[in-house]
Amino acid sequence: MMQTFYPRSLGALLLTAALAGCSMAPVYQRPDAPIPTQFPADGNPAGQASGGASANAAPSAAGTLDWQTFVTDDALRQLLALALDNNRDLRQAVLNIEAARAQYRIERADRLPGINAQGSGTRQRVPGDLNSTGSSAVQSSYQAGIGLTSFEIDLFGRVRSLSDAALQTYLATEETAHATRISLVAEVIQAYLTRDSAMRKMQLTEQTLASREASLNLIVKRREAGTATALDYQEALGLTEQARAERERMEREVRQAGNALGLLVGVNDLRPYLPAQLATSNVLVQDIAAGAPSELLERRPDILAAEHELRSRNASIGAARAAFFPSITLTGLYGSSSADLSNLFDGGQRAWSFMPQITLPIFSGGRNVANLDLATVRKDIAVAKYEATIQTAFKEVADALAATDTLQREAASRRALAESSQEAMRLSEARYRGGVDSHLRYLDAQRSAFTDQLTYIDISTQRQIALATLFKALGGGWPGVQAPHAGAGGAAATSADPAVR
Repeated sequence: MMQTFYPRSLGALLLTAALAGCSMAPVYQRPDAPIPTQFPADGNPAGQASGGASANAAPSAAGTLDWQTFVTDDALRQLLALALDNNRDLRQAVLNIEAARAQYRIERADRLPGINAQGSGTRQRVPGDLNSTGSSAVQSSYQAGIGLTSFEIDLFGRVRSLSDAALQTYLATEETAHATRISLVAEVIQAYLTRDSAMRKMQLTEQTLASREASLNLIVKRREAGTATALDYQEALGLTEQARAERERMEREVRQAGNALGLLVGVNDLRPYLPAQLATSNVLVQDIAAGAPSELLERRPDILAAEHELRSRNASIGAARAAFFPSITLTGLYGSSSADLSNLFDGGQRAWSFMPQITLPIFSGGRNVANLDLATVRKDIAVAKYEATIQTAFKEVADALAATDTLQREAASRRALAESSQEAMRLSEARYRGGVDSHLRYLDAQRSAFTDQLTYIDISTQRQIALATLFKALGGGWPGVQAPHAGAGGAAATSADPAVR
């Protein structure tokens, strides 16, 4: 039998149910960071950095830097901007943000009732033996109105917990994309430095080859004059061919480094963006403060992502706990109903239906218990992952600090060694031409000078790469960077509730 429908009664019921909802998720508490309070220096966690400087003190703090400040070379800045716009891996990470945001909005929508316009019609023939009149008849029924479709009153916070879990998953995905950007910046810097190093070694090799070819021509002339032996000629020829082989190897390194840089930047032709000449000064800020290890918890995107994942697992426990309690769903319709389609919207045809349903779990074969156990174990796994991420971050920063510290001193020593070798070669050449020393000693001086100069280039480049690695390990100072639009390979603007956008 149809009864009079009071919309405000249903509204009051929904409001009361919404206010009565509670969360059964455990109160979230951030686990203690399993790392020392200071970064190690000289093997002593509480000690000072080598050279008397504190490990936590330097002219520039990473938290106040963005990559545009960290990078001082205009050509490299342009390449980084191109990479942030065109890199395909970064684009995938940004699209993952959009997917996670959409999934959160889906879960969030379940917390609100779904109102739909509904219409239905039924015609059926009833045989006479099933009809009270004893004769067959065709019966019709038409209905139209506004319907409420299976809305769950979230008394125990199950839907809310699922929504919170989806939100934290979205935020974790966003932080993962931030980590991808920082990694991309560091990789582009490292590829640029690797190419620059290969070009410097290529330039040195070509100069060495030209010098050795000149020496070989001189040996040939002296041999013709009878003042040089066949051994002198073979030794000079071998040294020249060694330089030619090194030139080919360096050219290979330059090409491969350029290919790696082009892949990261993501443009078809990288040549218009590469500098015509080698940089004459450092391309990066040379001093970065590590800060306190606790700051990694607020700065490193991978740590933030792991914590959001932990929060998501914590919320999932609330959903699993709520499954042990009754669930109430509402289905209703308000509109018109008639046996004749032409009279459906006439006066007096108003109809409504209200169908609440309560479900109380009694026996499920242990499914609910197993789901709760699974949610609890997954949270424990997330805790372990969070702690491991912190420990990994601490190690990466400590390693980068050790590398930048020791490589700086090693580069200074290698530079002095290269200059000494170069001077020794000059003196050895003068003594050889004056007949004081043998040609063999002069050749040894040439080999040593060339090797020491190549090593110095390698070590100085490793020092710059270590700075980029430290910048990445400290979280990249990314909060200071203006993120590009998501469609261009950058992250879209973020907010605490992505469903409102």
